[in-house]
Amino acid sequence: MADECFGHPRLAAIYDPLDPDRRDLDAYVRLAEESGARRVLDIGCGTGVLALLLAARGVDVVAVDPARASVDVARAKPGAGRVRWVHGDVSALPPLAVDLVTMTANVAQAVVDPGAWRSTLDGARDALAPGGRLVFETRDPAARAWEGWNRDATHRVTTIPGVGAVETWVELVDLRPPLVSFRWTYVFAADGEVLTSDSTLRFRERREVEADLASCGFVVEDVRDAPDRPGREFVFLARRPETPRD
Repeated sequence: MADECFGHPRLAAIYDPLDPDRRDLDAYVRLAEESGARRVLDIGCGTGVLALLLAARGVDVVAVDPARASVDVARAKPGAGRVRWVHGDVSALPPLAVDLVTMTANVAQAVVDPGAWRSTLDGARDALAPGGRLVFETRDPAARAWEGWNRDATHRVTTIPGVGAVETWVELVDLRPPLVSFRWTYVFAADGEVLTSDSTLRFRERREVEADLASCGFVVEDVRDAPDRPGREFVFLARRPETPRD
């Protein structure tokens, strides 16, 4: 089930205005260009920002997300007709043979159940052509990002055209490593409605992720720093081998 911030129509509609700085996607666009990827699968596409950036560059993109409201927002954007949108998880995908699979932002960490995580990696591998690559990011647990998830550090008011002022903040709800739960609160000044969205992320150690990738048939090519968040994220680049596993 998708978190309310992605699945509730009113919240999905303001997701982009509340987070307009998507420089975190620059590295994914560069990787697609440098690797010559012509076919990309974006798992957990959300409101479709990366999918549309790639499609505008002539890339054949399939974008999948379990939150229908977010997919609806993506489908309504200019250029959306260049992308094949799929509502669901990897099990809803048609047969594919893409050059690159992406999972940006918190997508990988939002898959908290170990069985679902393995199914996601298996689905990514199956969607790749031999030699194709998977790239995704996950927060380094050592950076303890959750220590900044409180009202004092995150409270702000954003004025959104056609919506009005929206007050937002995040608060830590439960800390039981490797699982961390938090709650976003949204207050709409136009009518006073208050909405909340609860999320849980799984903070995986680097060795754990490398072992998971290997067990799903990937070869880990590189583990990089996120250019826009040095020292806080692992960016994994893994390849589906040219020859199948024994």
